[in-house]
Amino acid sequence: MNMTFRWYGQGNDTVTLEHIKQIPGVKGIVWALHDKPAGEVWTTEEIGAEIAYIESHGFHADVVESVNVHESIKIGTADRLQYIDNYKQTIRNLSEFGVKVICYNFMPIFDWTRTEMFHPLEDGSTALFFENAKVENADPKELIRTVSEASDLTLPGWEPDKLARITELFAAYEEVNEAKLWENLEFFLKEILPVAEQSGIQMAIHPDDPPFSIFGLPRIITGAGSYEKLIEISDSPSNTFTMCTGSMGASKSNDMVAIAEKYANRSPFAHIRNVKIYDNGDFTETSHYTQDGSIDIKGVVKALQAQKYGGYVRPDHGRHIWGEVCRPGYGLYDRALGIMYLLGLWDAYETKRMEGAK
Repeated sequence: MNMTFRWYGQGNDTVTLEHIKQIPGVKGIVWALHDKPAGEVWTTEEIGAEIAYIESHGFHADVVESVNVHESIKIGTADRLQYIDNYKQTIRNLSEFGVKVICYNFMPIFDWTRTEMFHPLEDGSTALFFENAKVENADPKELIRTVSEASDLTLPGWEPDKLARITELFAAYEEVNEAKLWENLEFFLKEILPVAEQSGIQMAIHPDDPPFSIFGLPRIITGAGSYEKLIEISDSPSNTFTMCTGSMGASKSNDMVAIAEKYANRSPFAHIRNVKIYDNGDFTETSHYTQDGSIDIKGVVKALQAQKYGGYVRPDHGRHIWGEVCRPGYGLYDRALGIMYLLGLWDAYETKRMEGAK
């Protein structure tokens, strides 16, 4: 596997590339132009400058997360072709610099959703937390305000402009159910996949986080059945998945080991993290350590190693430990610990497999 680390850019991250360089085994930086509004073209000048800085520290910049999809495309409004054309040009521009994978999602309005950014855990650390009852009874506008004020740094998917437009956006989605959202995703994919193929880029859709409806909005990338439906839409080699164990695994109905065994060959990018799920539907982020959460991280890595997985992997949301002040879920220390755990599992399974082959 090709270990990477998500980074939010100069001046927009408490973690520096110099810090990341000291984590053993990290080969690449997962990046984006986080100041670009959804729907705008990423210019070659902007892309080139960011990649040059990343490469100057000895990392590759093969994976972008994310090129956000404009809400007009998800809703299916008359102006969506303009934004799709912009998206196509961004794909072409990224390909000029050797980008291999674009991670994206198709979640209405909200990206990842949590109700608490710094929830205290028993060990004294804090972590992202999802309280089911609070979401069921919350005012979406108030939740967005709470989340957006949790950090002075950007929180992708929770851009401040959404707070001002929340009433308008909810009204726009009144006629969009799951079937319509699938229809709009299919339209988008059939437009962009030929460009992605020509550009040598794999479009890796991220699962919905959490993988069930919130605030009455449809969510469609929620489990193995969603992957099968995506394959039915297009068997293009550019139509692929970002396998996120924490997002899809937040539903007990999803067996992440079985999903890894079946879909790793269609997932050029994997986010491997753990969550602890409670009986009432709440869940919290934990360390990556298997025993700390509800997801069999050991089994996921074993499944990937058995297939000699060569895709890009990154640790995902970490706890906030040792007094670190950072973007919620994206500090240095716990993600570094996560990398060492994942690499340790990988090495152990590889050694066992090679010994068994003798």
